[in-house]
Amino acid sequence: MKEAIQLSASSFGLQPYKVFIIEDESIREQLKAASWNQPQITEASHMIVLANMTDANDTLVDDYIENVSKTRHIPKENLVGYSDMMKTNVVALPTEARNNWTAKQAYIALGNVLSAAASLHIDACPMEGFDHAAYNSILGLDKQNLNAAVVVTLGYRAEDDDTQHYKKVRKPEHELFSII
Repeated sequence: MKEAIQLSASSFGLQPYKVFIIEDESIREQLKAASWNQPQITEASHMIVLANMTDANDTLVDDYIENVSKTRHIPKENLVGYSDMMKTNVVALPTEARNNWTAKQAYIALGNVLSAAASLHIDACPMEGFDHAAYNSILGLDKQNLNAAVVVTLGYRAEDDDTQHYKKVRKPEHELFSII
């Protein structure tokens, strides 16, 4: 699961988020209360919080360019145009738009962890049903210029879980897809 998140695509490759794997039971109890007491917060074997950056700035781009330079053995001066383009198109966005963009990048990583879990036959439950401000406070995210964007719990469902036998309810193809 960690590799699926780490290797996830993101715009420009910037990965403007941080991933928290919550193992501490007392913290999970606090987060459960901030998640309208949804049981999977404490019952799932694994819990991940994807937190988007709320201060994506030149440093994000500069750190990424440094990583590209080291990883690909490309002189940083050869990456100036790429760096400037990212700073112009991302860093220069108004704060709200930039924060929406960073949250969307966290959701791309969420999609990858959900796909990876499905391929490994691991149950996953993506969650938006939580008090973001409470999560930020409990996990100290606001002090790190981060915001809890989305949560995913992972594990294997209990054998006595009747819902595992329910048919999926989804829109039929003819309603969901349009071919243009």
